Amino acid sequence: MLQVDKSLFLHEYGIHSIIEISHEELDMNTQHPSSGFASPSSANVAKETLGYARILLTIAILISALLFNNKVSAENRVTQESAKSPASLCVTANQKISQEKFVLINGIEQWITMKGDRCDNPVILFLHGGPANPMSPYADAIYGAWQKDFTVVHWDQRGGGKTFIRNPKTANEALTMELMVRDGVAVVQYLRQVLAKDKVILMGGSWGSALGLHMVKAREDLFFAYIGTAQIVSQKENQAAGYRKTLALARASGDSKMIQNLEEIGSPPWLNPRNFGVVRRATKVLEAKNTIAAPKHWWKPAESYQMDELEAQYEAGEEYSFIQFVGFKNDGMYSKIDLSAMGFSFKTPLFLVQGEEDLVTVPEVSKAYFDQIQAPEKAYVLLAKTGHNPNQTSVDAEFTLLKERVLPLTRK
Repeated sequence: MLQVDKSLFLHEYGIHSIIEISHEELDMNTQHPSSGFASPSSANVAKETLGYARILLTIAILISALLFNNKVSAENRVTQESAKSPASLCVTANQKISQEKFVLINGIEQWITMKGDRCDNPVILFLHGGPANPMSPYADAIYGAWQKDFTVVHWDQRGGGKTFIRNPKTANEALTMELMVRDGVAVVQYLRQVLAKDKVILMGGSWGSALGLHMVKAREDLFFAYIGTAQIVSQKENQAAGYRKTLALARASGDSKMIQNLEEIGSPPWLNPRNFGVVRRATKVLEAKNTIAAPKHWWKPAESYQMDELEAQYEAGEEYSFIQFVGFKNDGMYSKIDLSAMGFSFKTPLFLVQGEEDLVTVPEVSKAYFDQIQAPEKAYVLLAKTGHNPNQTSVDAEFTLLKERVLPLTRK
């Protein structure tokens, strides 16, 4: 079963850093079949042997041709399915939407859920954090009430959740921001087709906030607005400010073990990926002292996600995505994130929701970035008693922004 302490409740870096990172060495032994035939002691034996050889050669050619044709046919089916526009799910404006399925996105099947009370409501696409901490198992518990006013869409990103379980071979591939942006834009295009919409509302948290602003910058024509929660700005700024603040709070608390652990790893950047976990464990303890926890029932996965037999694959996706994010030598996706390099001018309205007690994406960094943004509309909402992970306060603040600031934009 998907456990909370292995997913969002230990959100971002913490759960992964305590695992032993190991590499399997593959034994690449190549076996060559014997090709010897009997000695041609007689003409009959020679002819018979030659006949067998011709039969075997003919069979081999036929098998090769069959395999090739099957491969081409499979590739053609994928190409045709990719090219074919999906049918709209909306026939009437007051029709309810409820769909959970794999959709062919950018070459692989990816898990997408969508629920809403009316087809004519605006669409929200959530971008989860992690990068492999999908919110789809908890969507109904946390965002179910939103379905009255919005069509709520969750997507298990490449490398995480059900998408990774469906595509385990993707663990042999590198994750990049460019690839994830292409996936995200393709998801939006799919939603536009099946829900008959020109634009959607984009929401992202933590890792999803970095992905979200890259998507907005790539295709501003697709979005009514963007709401980022626990906004990542840059690895360099976020890590440095977060470490300083965490160490200061640890010293103030008098927790000698925590202080020792933090001082031993030193200031970032870190080449050891486990150091991310050292800091994240400390931030969770310190944040818990000054924040309101999320309701416990949020973190009970929906029934369709309670899959004991797939737990190992789910965790493999988490580990793969974590290493892709931080890298073995600080060379993962996170090391390349610097939103300032994209510029500060946006055509899309931007709204940031920030926990005052967040020690991972600290308010000082996100506010300094926000102040430089130029956008048609923008707002920065700072929340007391809120840390890096979502709680009722942050979800309520997001919904207020949606109703009061974003919903009017969808009606223009």
